[in-house]
Amino acid sequence: MIVKAKIRISSLTKKQHLKPTIMNLATAFAEINWVSVIVATIAAFAIGGLWYSPFLFGTVWQKELKLSNEEIQNTNMPLIFGGAFILNFIAAVVLEMFIGKSATWDFGLIAGLLVGIAWIATALGTNYLFARKTFKLFLIDASYFIVYFAVMGVILGAW
Repeated sequence: MIVKAKIRISSLTKKQHLKPTIMNLATAFAEINWVSVIVATIAAFAIGGLWYSPFLFGTVWQKELKLSNEEIQNTNMPLIFGGAFILNFIAAVVLEMFIGKSATWDFGLIAGLLVGIAWIATALGTNYLFARKTFKLFLIDASYFIVYFAVMGVILGAW
């Protein structure tokens, strides 16, 4: 049984359509739909604003990080919000390059969910374990990024 599986796999890999392809970064970059990237960036930024507002998880998030209102008010907000917008833009560009121009909204959704769950949430989880951050904080931040990339993927795929 194992021998048959090995023979079958080795014969399948010889077929032209099953050969692995290398992502052509120049082509992927040239095919970016910049309007969808801007819309996805704005959507992700808006989700973050809502997610971390007092209406949703902002108060709990602030408490879990032990940040006082004074500390938050005495920060460089243009730097934080401007930096966040630029980072959202970079994430949208790269996600667009990964899912490609022929993606559909449902493919974008699945790709975004997988990125959020398998890459971002696991990376955050590893970091939060070593940083001794709370599980509640992990749930707030990880679920934000899962929603963030799912919505971004839908927008990029649908366009």
